[in-house]
Amino acid sequence: MAKRKASRRTRADSKQNMDSKAPVMTMDAFSNPAARIGFGTMDLLQATEYPMTRMTQNYQLLTSLYRENWIIQNIISTIPNDMLRKWYDLRTSVAPEYLKEMTQLERRTQIRNKLLLGMYWGRLYGGAVGVILIKGHNDMSTPLDLDTIMPGSFLGLHILDRWNGVYPEGELVTDPEDPDYGLPAFYTVRNDETGTMVARVHHSRVIRFIGRELPWMEQVTEQYWGESEIEAIYEELTRRDNVAGNIAALTFRANINYQETDGLDQLLGSANSEIQRRFWNTLAAQSMMESNFGTRMINKGDAIHNTQYTFTGLPDVYDRVMMDVAGAARTPVTKLFGRSPAGMNATGESDLKNYYDYIDGLRETELRGVIERLLPIMELSAWGRIPDDMDIDFPPMQTPDAKDVAEITERKSSAILAVYQSDLIDAATAMQELKNLSDETGLYSKITDEAIEAGKGKFYSETRGMQDPMAGFSFPENTGEDEIGDGNEDPTAGES
Repeated sequence: MAKRKASRRTRADSKQNMDSKAPVMTMDAFSNPAARIGFGTMDLLQATEYPMTRMTQNYQLLTSLYRENWIIQNIISTIPNDMLRKWYDLRTSVAPEYLKEMTQLERRTQIRNKLLLGMYWGRLYGGAVGVILIKGHNDMSTPLDLDTIMPGSFLGLHILDRWNGVYPEGELVTDPEDPDYGLPAFYTVRNDETGTMVARVHHSRVIRFIGRELPWMEQVTEQYWGESEIEAIYEELTRRDNVAGNIAALTFRANINYQETDGLDQLLGSANSEIQRRFWNTLAAQSMMESNFGTRMINKGDAIHNTQYTFTGLPDVYDRVMMDVAGAARTPVTKLFGRSPAGMNATGESDLKNYYDYIDGLRETELRGVIERLLPIMELSAWGRIPDDMDIDFPPMQTPDAKDVAEITERKSSAILAVYQSDLIDAATAMQELKNLSDETGLYSKITDEAIEAGKGKFYSETRGMQDPMAGFSFPENTGEDEIGDGNEDPTAGES
């Protein structure tokens, strides 16, 4: 009876919980205490813990790693270098001399190098800023007004990392239309040596660089910065350094000679220091007399043995450790460690293709926003106006060789020509498609807009007779009075 009442009470409580729509927490897990496997057992796997370290806040450790470890330097610099290696292309109808002025402005302000430094320190420390410097804008606490930017006033960027005197304030951007929505509205720049405030900078005058993205609560903990790239790689890096150190230590034990001596334990345990001194002097003399060929003089009847260590399997272990580090850094082993592809028929092309696809994604998601934020300022400073058709495009990271370009050109040109000869598109559309291949193949860029305009509405079937060099020509009719005829004339003679 008691069990029935308990079961009814349990069902009633469950029904009440379902009716109230209260959240129910489930605790499902696998456990086998007899075999010591699963949750709550004395299993070695269950002893694994992942404590919250927040290594990004350890400035001294991050700086020391960057200065002393070449792998860390490669991890920090490789991806930013590849992101900015191809730069960007301006898509606009302005004259070439204006594009030359923009290039000169970029060189004068070293904007490419400044962006590279901002990415470096953002990846290393988890956060950095580039303060936009404009001549005549002394009060940097006001929002940036593009109408106040005069020609020649853009002075470049001033890069500061999160530990170098820039501090986000507590006030956040509340406008959902602002690109910096939810981020600090102002940044305080201080002189850490004197403790004085240098400037209070509005967020519209700041370019942010961060490492890895964090959840919201962790962003608040990190003062709205990101996570250092080193924090996620640190464990793999320590494993690699320890493996490399142990392999290097084994080289000292690769070839060991040892000599058999009677009564060594009694000799070393003897209290007679003179006998021990003579023994050590004898060993030292033997070592000095040993020649470069490994010959040692010993007494007759003594035995010397040689032990050699084989390094079989160590290269495989080291390669696996390197692969783990490269995977954590999201960089191929060939680029991170500067080594050639290993294995049978290994070329590394698939790894580089995946890596370059990843870089292309970073340029669209991270670099495009930075460039589009700087371009209006640079255009007003270089040209005095902002073109309406301004756009940017990133060239592909992988450039095919001449053989691949020729093959691509032939196949795509043949496809366009086949569609045109089928009267599915007119001549103008075919020429436009060919001109669009100029970025990929380097050909057909000389097709003018006038030629495209002239080809509108002209299909292949309509222009075929005009283009045929034999059009309008026909053989003379055979009347039987040919002076040269031999009776074997072609029966199709006279047909065009």
